[in-house]
Amino acid sequence: MKICVLYSGGKDSTYALHWAVFKGFKIVCLITLIPKREDSWMFQYPNVIYTRYQAEAMGFRLLTFETSGEKDKELEDLKKVLVQAKNEGAVGIVSGALLSDYQRLNISIIAEEIGLKTYTPLWRKTQEEYMRWLAREGFKFVITSASAYGFPFDLLGKEITTEDVEKIIERARRYGFNPAFEGGEAETFVTYAPLFKTRLKVEGRLRRISEYECRYEITDIH
Repeated sequence: MKICVLYSGGKDSTYALHWAVFKGFKIVCLITLIPKREDSWMFQYPNVIYTRYQAEAMGFRLLTFETSGEKDKELEDLKKVLVQAKNEGAVGIVSGALLSDYQRLNISIIAEEIGLKTYTPLWRKTQEEYMRWLAREGFKFVITSASAYGFPFDLLGKEITTEDVEKIIERARRYGFNPAFEGGEAETFVTYAPLFKTRLKVEGRLRRISEYECRYEITDIH
């Protein structure tokens, strides 16, 4: 079956792509929507302009589209993109929705309107075990933004290890944020995964926004 994958460059969309390949799907393309607003309801904002490096490292074709990031307009933009993917042969769409009903339902509604099947392999996975699985199976990623009380901000900008995952889980239990960041507590950028033919090295700078918000802004990728 030919499918397209909504791809933000983060851990969840990379896992969804990994799942699709190992389930035997043929990847028509990866799709990245780049919101102009940081507070987009549907799409990741930090560092999504760099998904081209990840697509190249994996050998997949990437389609990128700008979207206003406004709540209703970005759904219209998503529909246009999926229509194009369908015209190119895709019969389904895979996304990395983990816990957000808003994202999953909107993707499902739009896909149904245009006749695409939807797959959300991460839906309702156990958050802590999912994070441990990523580290165990060789997924390498850096945290590029965080905004949660009690978050270990010292982890921003470094590749997350098994020990770091345990630190995140411990803090999440103590302070009440989602350990897999599905509540928007953090965003990630994958530097290596089982599908990558080459490994990415990122360089960047830390920027403190407020007491409980920090970003790692990528400035270069090798």
